[in-house]
Amino acid sequence: MVAVSLKKKKTTVNGVDAVPGSLIFSDDFDKLDFTVWQHEKTLSGGGNWEFQVYDNSRSNSFTKDSILHIKPTLTEDRYGAGFVNTGTLDLNGGSPADECTNPSFYGCMRGGGNTINPAMAARIRTVNSFSFKYGRVEVNAKMPTGDWLWPAIWMLPRHNAYGTWPASGEIDLVESRGNLRLMQNGVNIGVEQAGQTLHWGPYWPYNGYGNTAWTKSSTPGYNSAFHRYQRE
Repeated sequence: MVAVSLKKKKTTVNGVDAVPGSLIFSDDFDKLDFTVWQHEKTLSGGGNWEFQVYDNSRSNSFTKDSILHIKPTLTEDRYGAGFVNTGTLDLNGGSPADECTNPSFYGCMRGGGNTINPAMAARIRTVNSFSFKYGRVEVNAKMPTGDWLWPAIWMLPRHNAYGTWPASGEIDLVESRGNLRLMQNGVNIGVEQAGQTLHWGPYWPYNGYGNTAWTKSSTPGYNSAFHRYQRE
């Protein structure tokens, strides 16, 4: 479940004034509404050379029993053994809904001897359909289990009014690792730890997130049940 309500102050929805205190957006995921959510489709790896391809396949994102599932798969399960080292993957399809969304870091086509991302996943966003200024966001989510998984729910600005990332800001509602037994200084920093972060600063080497980040631990872990994550 995702819900956004307004605080008791002047607020805008898609640039238009809204009634303070009202519910301006909610989704119980009875279906995946493509007039609201858009898939990112790219090999760019989030700017961090991450291992996943973001795709719009139903294998990686779907709704069932009013729950949105985002599920990782292996690239070679779809394209065959050896594909990540010998194949070519072109993410530009034949319709606007199938076009690559981010060409950076060789994000639209990769191959020709360059290793293709070995995992596939999904990332959905509302940048083309919904934005707001001032409000309270609540998401009810269950974190996944599995090594190398690092799920995240975050908010980015529609327009970079103060400059490119992180100058215009980023609000991370929740991040959590999927490892069952990942320990650091005697603390489980895998499924038993979740965190929130604000990213900000003039440009990326001076990202001030270290001053605006916190974590919370829970046993059993955040993978064992749904938890409500919120920001305002």
